[in-house]
Amino acid sequence: MTNSVLVCGSMAFDTIAVFEGRFKEHILADRIHSLSVSFLVPSMRKEYGGCSGNIAYSMQLLGGKPVPVATVGEDAGEYLERLQGLGIDVSRIKTIPETFTAQCFITTDLDDNQITAFHPGAMAFAAQNDVTGATAAWAIVAPDAKEGMFAHAERLNKSGIPFIFDLGQAMPLFDRDDLERMLKMAQALTVNDYEASVVEQRTGRSIEDIARDLIAVVVTRGAEGATLYTEGKTTQIAPVRAAQVVDPTGCGDSQRGGLLYGLTCGWSWEDSCRLGNVMGALKIASRGPQNYAPSRAEIDAVLHATYGIHLPA
Repeated sequence: MTNSVLVCGSMAFDTIAVFEGRFKEHILADRIHSLSVSFLVPSMRKEYGGCSGNIAYSMQLLGGKPVPVATVGEDAGEYLERLQGLGIDVSRIKTIPETFTAQCFITTDLDDNQITAFHPGAMAFAAQNDVTGATAAWAIVAPDAKEGMFAHAERLNKSGIPFIFDLGQAMPLFDRDDLERMLKMAQALTVNDYEASVVEQRTGRSIEDIARDLIAVVVTRGAEGATLYTEGKTTQIAPVRAAQVVDPTGCGDSQRGGLLYGLTCGWSWEDSCRLGNVMGALKIASRGPQNYAPSRAEIDAVLHATYGIHLPA
């Protein structure tokens, strides 16, 4: 069986600008009804992002075989070239004519407040990217357009390809019925601790109860590691000490990349979660979701030092 992974999710450009002041000094409460402000942003950077791209990047660092399944616009040439240059298979990325790739424009101030504008662009057409006929050991349905997430889940389910449901930033889009519908098709669920509490509240079911109907549920807890629910057992996955904490953006995606790579290697869920923790800790030490670049040997060293296991040869 192929050990590739279909990574269904968004691909996006993130433009981050820094205003060297404070929004509260320029946005006046008594004038909010006729707001017109302009911020000089001398510092700006553009990042490659989106859940599909970020997860694929993490897997590629480990030597995995990610296959991103995403929709992009006509402006995505540089992103596709980057992925190809890394050796990532882009055959399942669909370009939507006369659209832009999804883009997030974020302006932050000196108090770390943010003003964000998001343009979904080609992401709105995610359901058009049909994975029928694809083969893979695993897949993940990560945040994307809601219709696209369901379309991918239904096609994967029909094809018999096991997949992980990654709720993430799509959380506001899913009500109780949506969650239950997705969980009936998925083999596993990944959420952070806040998302887990929201899932419990919306479904009226505990994570332990949800896990009984799945192969596994993984709840990430940042600096506290993760909790794995599988085979009726609850296992705490110890955290990895990060060299430094710079930027959490994309840490969840990097964790998913490590988790999926472990599963394609035939590892247990526990060891796969450990590798996921390593990737998240390495990512958080760099700014942006795809700027960390440890060698496979460096990843292996952290994995062995923390958990006493090695990457496969």
